[in-house]
Amino acid sequence: MMYTWSKLSSSKWRDAWEERFQTLEDTNLVITEFPNKTTVRVELYCKTKKRAEEVKKEFGGTVKKLVNRDWVAMSAPEIPPIKIREKFLITTEENDAELEKLTAEIPGRAVISIPAKMAFGTGDHATTSTCLRFLCDLHAQDDLPENFSCLDVGCGTGILAIAAHKLGAKPIAGMDYDPAAVRISKENAKNNGVPPRGVKFSEVDVLNWTPDRAYDLVFANVFSDVLQAAFPTFKKAVAPKGHLIISGILEDHWPDTRDAGDEAGFYFREVRQRGKWVTALAGHAGG
Repeated sequence: MMYTWSKLSSSKWRDAWEERFQTLEDTNLVITEFPNKTTVRVELYCKTKKRAEEVKKEFGGTVKKLVNRDWVAMSAPEIPPIKIREKFLITTEENDAELEKLTAEIPGRAVISIPAKMAFGTGDHATTSTCLRFLCDLHAQDDLPENFSCLDVGCGTGILAIAAHKLGAKPIAGMDYDPAAVRISKENAKNNGVPPRGVKFSEVDVLNWTPDRAYDLVFANVFSDVLQAAFPTFKKAVAPKGHLIISGILEDHWPDTRDAGDEAGFYFREVRQRGKWVTALAGHAGG
C-alpha cells in the first residue's frame, strides 16, 4: 500500500520543491507542468501514510491512498547506463546476466548497479554524477592517498561510498538520517561486491554528530541549509590535506553556501554547475 501527497504550486517554486524533496528517503517526487499555465502539480509518492501526513502537516495539500500500483516504476522512468569518466558505468540493472553483458561490452569500467528504490542517488541526477566525476578526477590526478579514507554524508543509495571502495578507499563510512537509506545502502554495497566490513553505514543526523576521526575525502550531497549549518563539523571531519565535495545546492543558494564555507575555514578549489545544480570541491584554507 502506497500513499501520495499532492499540491498545486506556482511554477516559480519548482526549484525549491525539487531541492526540498530530493533527499527525502522512502519517497519519490513528480512535478507536472501544464501548458500555458503558471502552476505546477507537485506529487510525492510515499511508502507510508505517516510520511505523507508529515508532509501535508508542513506544506498543506492532500493525501490519497494508492492501491496495486508500482509507484517507483510509475514515477521513475527507465534510466540508461551512465558513463563516469573512464572509471565507472552506473546502471539501474539488477539482473546478473545483464550486468555481466554490460561488463563485457564496456571493459575497463567498474559496473555499479544502483536500482531505482526509495533512496536518492541512482547516478543520473546532476548532483550525484558530478560528485562521481570529482572523485574520478582526484583519483586520476593522484590527489588521494593509495588507501584514502572516505566519509559519505547523506549516503542515500550508498553510490558514492561504493564508488570510493572500488577506487581503493579504506576505511569508508556512510551516514544518513533516514534508516531506509542506511538499509538500502547496505543492500547496494553487498550487491556490488563490497565486503561487510568494506563500508560502515550508520543512521546519523550530521547536525547532531561529532566526528571521531578525520577523513581524506568527505562527500556531502545534502540540502544547502544543512551544508551551511554543518560546515564547522566538516572542518573537523576533513583531514588537514583532505578534500570536501559538496553538492545538492541550487544556483540561487550557492552564494550563501559559499560564504558559510569561507567563514568556517574552507576554500573552494573548483566549482562546477550542471543546469541549476552546483557542486564544489573544497579544502582547508591555507592547507
